[in-house]
Formats: sequence, C-alpha cells, structure tokens
Amino acid sequence: MNGVSTALIFVGLFFLGGVFSFVKQKQSTSLIVLLSIGAAMCLGAGILQLEAFK
Repeated sequence: MNGVSTALIFVGLFFLGGVFSFVKQKQSTSLIVLLSIGAAMCLGAGILQLEAFK
C-alpha cells in the first residue's frame, strides 16, 4: 500500500502546482477551487493511508 499512498501524494502535489500556475495566469476561480479540493483530497488520502499502514 505504500505505492498507492505515494502515488496519491504525488498527484496531490501535481494538482497543487496546477493551482499555483492557474493563480499566476489569473484563470477562473471555479477551476482553481476544484483543483484545490482535488489536491487536498489526494494529499489527505495519501497521508492517511501512510499512517494507517505503518
């Protein structure tokens, strides 16, 4: 399960990078909010899986 949690953390960081990029480009707020929620969900799930399978 370490591979899955690591993949989720990497996807969450990728989404977080997209959020920063879209903020710099002044994209629509709804797109930024959706990416932020996706990043938070991926990072949270990855961290919880790391903690659950220690």
